[in-house]
Amino acid sequence: MNRLNLALSVLIVVSLSFLSSCASMHTCQHPAEKRDAIYFCACGPDCKCDKVSKEPGKCACGKDMAGGHVVKVEGDEALVCVCGPDCTCALDPNDPTKCGCGKPVKRINLKGSGLYFCNCGGSCLCNTVSDKPGTCKCGMPLHQAK
Repeated sequence: MNRLNLALSVLIVVSLSFLSSCASMHTCQHPAEKRDAIYFCACGPDCKCDKVSKEPGKCACGKDMAGGHVVKVEGDEALVCVCGPDCTCALDPNDPTKCGCGKPVKRINLKGSGLYFCNCGGSCLCNTVSDKPGTCKCGMPLHQAK
């Protein structure tokens, strides 16, 4: 029975190590560098502006767009810290709904935005968003959601 427990323990440790290394191959995070700025409409729950841009501007309703910075991309959604486009904080490691600065994270759907973004494995911390095609900080080609 002891050999079986030892073999099972070794198998679990090897499996967890493998899964951890696989996850890290598609994830990169650069917490000290400047984050990619993104601007979006924040007119309130009744507004359906949905405009997203790499540059500041006006929403379809005429109000100024709010600015933030991308802290993570999940699928076709950017997770954005709303503390401002020049901030460098990352996701709060203890609460994924908040930035390191304590502000809430806003989910922005990038489908139809015309923006290109890194999507390295479905959940990416490279934080790359661009208005032009190119490559991500991790070397993968930028993706554009249709």
